[in-house]
Amino acid sequence: MRKKQAKKRPLLPDPRFNDQLVTRFVNMMMWDGKKSIAFKVFYDAMDIVEEKKTDEEKSALELWKDALSNVMPHVEVRSRRVGGATFQIPMQIRPDRKISTAMKWLILFARKRNEKAMSQKLAGEILAAAKEEGAAVKKRTDTHRMAEANKAFSHFRF
Repeated sequence: MRKKQAKKRPLLPDPRFNDQLVTRFVNMMMWDGKKSIAFKVFYDAMDIVEEKKTDEEKSALELWKDALSNVMPHVEVRSRRVGGATFQIPMQIRPDRKISTAMKWLILFARKRNEKAMSQKLAGEILAAAKEEGAAVKKRTDTHRMAEANKAFSHFRF
């Protein structure tokens, strides 16, 4: 390898919850470098989650973390060419990739929802994912099912 791997830059924790994971999520959600707008959307979504939640012992942030862990995939399929044929090979996912994939799916399926504001969409998707339902959790289930179906090709791992 000619170039060494890029260093991981430390993220500053967010102002309200003092959590680096929140900053990472907001950075993924942000469009055109509008970070303050992205933070406003996230905090508004957290307020909506706080209002709509059913169990009283968990905070909105804990519900969001539950939602993330419910969306997190543990295995994924990767394409690999073996002798002219392309196989879908199930592979374990690195911990940091698990988190970023879960965040991407949560944001993607929140954007596809049909509420009015992004904060409402995000809150809806978080509440659904915390209850193990919604489009993002379905995506994880489908990914796991795909890996399970292609388990026969796991000996081609690289």
